[in-house]
Amino acid sequence: MQGLLCARQYFNDPENNIEREVRSRISWLWDGIEFNWFTKEGQDVLYWHWSPNNGWAMNFPVRGFNECLIMYILAASSDKYPVSGAVYHRGWAESNFFLNGKTYYGHKLPLGFEYGGPLFFSQYSFLGLNPTGLKDRYANYWEQNQNHTLINYDYCVENPKEFKGYGENCWGLTAGDTYNGYDAYSPTNDGGTIAPTAALAAFPYTPDKSMKALKHFYYDLGDKIWSEYGFVDGFNETKNWYAKSHLAIDQGPIIVMIENYRTGLLWNLFMSCPEIQRGLKKLDFESPYVKKETTKIN
Repeated sequence: MQGLLCARQYFNDPENNIEREVRSRISWLWDGIEFNWFTKEGQDVLYWHWSPNNGWAMNFPVRGFNECLIMYILAASSDKYPVSGAVYHRGWAESNFFLNGKTYYGHKLPLGFEYGGPLFFSQYSFLGLNPTGLKDRYANYWEQNQNHTLINYDYCVENPKEFKGYGENCWGLTAGDTYNGYDAYSPTNDGGTIAPTAALAAFPYTPDKSMKALKHFYYDLGDKIWSEYGFVDGFNETKNWYAKSHLAIDQGPIIVMIENYRTGLLWNLFMSCPEIQRGLKKLDFESPYVKKETTKIN
């Protein structure tokens, strides 16, 4: 939905019938999402996974900090089926892994797990949601995302487990395919597998470091990890293993975040949505991209 709203804002020609139809269909889809249903009969938290066959069998409340911030912002921004601010503040923001405040490698981490967790936490929600100047009562999200990335980078440079290949040109731990299946790698769960998406989808936060990784991946390892679909999902030089797979959820953020670094295109489109502007105000977010009004939006 984050991407569809960007598309709706992009195809904005009022005279073009095809673009008008694209906008109409996306708005129809957006208006049909019953976000409040996922509070499971009015609880102050959103639940993951409901189906007509199994109901709420998984019983999984989504609490932060992780990649699901965008879900709460979309839910608060809905015109037809919104959730209250209490769902964000009492659900998302209340867990034993939300606030952090510790310093790792000289970088303070406001939110999240020890050492920040896998890098997709600072990427997926922010493909459209612009973290530049974005703040709420809990964090400055540019600081959160940049420091999360720098912690991940510094860990790989230090390379305490002495995996082959790690260094200032070869870094990035996140979720993806690895030699024995699929795993969510981070400094606290490191098996030696580097995922190109981790460093490359961090371009807005660490452009120089991400560019060094891009050149190393392409020029030095390209014969092993580059194909007609771009970089493979991961590689582990210690195990002499190189993926054959390409996962869309990892390829997409590379493209989007490089463009956000270059032009801010997707950030500008998403932040221009009037619904998102209202939703961010509702949750007491501050952003230079949210228009200020004299009346408070409840």
